[in-house]
Amino acid sequence: MAYSAGLGETDPRYFDTAAPGGVMAHPLFPVCYEWPVSRPIRQIPPLAPVFPRLVHAEHDLVLHRPVRQGDRLTTTAHIASVESRKPGAFVVFRFATTDAQGEPVSTTDFGVLYRGVAVEGPDRGEPMKIPASDQPLRPAGSIEVAANAAHVYTECARIWNPIHTDIAHARAAGLPGIILHGTATLALSVSRLLEGIDPRRVRRVRCRFSGMVLMPSRLEVFAGPEGRDLLFETRKTGGEAVISRGRIGLDG
Repeated sequence: MAYSAGLGETDPRYFDTAAPGGVMAHPLFPVCYEWPVSRPIRQIPPLAPVFPRLVHAEHDLVLHRPVRQGDRLTTTAHIASVESRKPGAFVVFRFATTDAQGEPVSTTDFGVLYRGVAVEGPDRGEPMKIPASDQPLRPAGSIEVAANAAHVYTECARIWNPIHTDIAHARAAGLPGIILHGTATLALSVSRLLEGIDPRRVRRVRCRFSGMVLMPSRLEVFAGPEGRDLLFETRKTGGEAVISRGRIGLDG
């Protein structure tokens, strides 16, 4: 409920604890239980010193089924791939979550870029690929990002990184100021696109983070269908993309 409230959701299904089956989870809610599991892996000796250089670059979430109130979940994490890219080292953390019966609930490939960091040796693992499309996109709505959006999201999602809340830390990391979390920008975009669509139909969300979102700001979402997928791109008012290659997979 806190996660949905932090996104400004008003759909009563996100808050109705008396409904059959309980509260509906936002499709991006898995980021809340994945973040604590990412901390130990981000603190392994080769990665801990370069944490300030970490930028969330790509995201690929598979929902095997919707998260349900009362679920008892277990999440494991490992490094799925390491790749040398021009801006730095690209590392994919894979989070696999199962329920009490051991059945899969969600799997996320969380691609991060360590800016200016070199990779020793060859690339390892299967490269993460976010497919592009030539499908034309049309305006699908706007998002008003409040000046305090990053602070609210930090507390409601329990996802803490000082580049989102501490301006001195953000500037020390080479940023112009605090920036909105990539997963917040993605979740807000998904919310806008699911107006009129049951969120429980979402089975996959993929995207590439292409730019920073400062606050306050206004974002524009563009979308178009491709089979069962809904393609989208989120842009600043000047036209610069902050999310590209967005793709929401829906069940039948």
